[in-house]
Amino acid sequence: MAKIKPSKGAPYARILGVGGYRPVRVVPNEVILEKIDSSDEWIRSRSGIETRHWAGPDETVAAMAIEASGKAIADAGIAAEQIGAVVVSTVSHFSQTPAVATEIADKLGTDKAAAFDISAGCAGFGYGLTLAKGMVTEGSAEYVLVIGVERLSDLTDLEDRATAFLFGDGAGAVVVGPSQEPAIGPTVWGSEGDKAETIKQTVPWDRFHVGDLSELPVDSEGNVKFPAITQEGQAVFRWAVFEMAKVAQQALDAAGITPDDLDVFIPHQANMRIIDSMVKTLKLPESVTVARDIRTTGNTSAASIPLAMERLLATGEAKSGDTALLIGFGAGLVFAATVVTLP
Repeated sequence: MAKIKPSKGAPYARILGVGGYRPVRVVPNEVILEKIDSSDEWIRSRSGIETRHWAGPDETVAAMAIEASGKAIADAGIAAEQIGAVVVSTVSHFSQTPAVATEIADKLGTDKAAAFDISAGCAGFGYGLTLAKGMVTEGSAEYVLVIGVERLSDLTDLEDRATAFLFGDGAGAVVVGPSQEPAIGPTVWGSEGDKAETIKQTVPWDRFHVGDLSELPVDSEGNVKFPAITQEGQAVFRWAVFEMAKVAQQALDAAGITPDDLDVFIPHQANMRIIDSMVKTLKLPESVTVARDIRTTGNTSAASIPLAMERLLATGEAKSGDTALLIGFGAGLVFAATVVTLP
């Protein structure tokens, strides 16, 4: 029997650089209120959101990802040709195939990097980071580009009072590469598919293929609505507050640290009340910097954690070498949490 030569990768992996891109257009709550019966005070109190960014025609999923990725590559101090794999987490790239990652890899100037998309909702960045860590330590790629990118304005029902104010657009990216010491902890991840109905797309794409539009939802003017994201807000809130705090603690335990060892907490930017509840449940010290990027960026799903990370580092609220707890959770329901050293 032939013996397979073992792979040789780096002893450990780390995040080497981060980049973000927010669309030019800033959308205040007043714009959302044009189509729903609500108030600015209600939106702020329920979610913490004051503004969000919506992409224009030229700010495509690929274009935003390329902008964020270029910044991450420059921040990592490497050349695009050194990228061995590109992993893109998105639910808002509407071409089933080819993967948008292939276009991004080409436009960035990588040397035929492996490229693929994943669909893991708001936990997608954590999933991609875990895959990247494995590639670097296994040896299949020296540097991996992980991107979270969304144009959720395309999947927002502006007449849905429960969700119209939640979503924003943007892209965040990191470069993962070799390290001589542990800098990305074990990932605690999983799924609860029995709760899949709590966050979902309103109408499957194949309903349009069939051609019978008679039972599809319509807007106030009688036009067939484009598929959108809908959710059972209270069920999702309870799950995130009670279950995800447990997952976050498990990630701390897996990394061998306590809340007192943390410098930064970067949760998925889903809802300010969820973030504040998790901080309280985890008993994080006041010295821990908590990402609350949702206030001006909204919920950008897979892009929210890298965007929040980029902003904290850019503003000086966090610094290179800080120990940070990351946790993403969302549609599926899926989740992923890990402890990292910030680039």
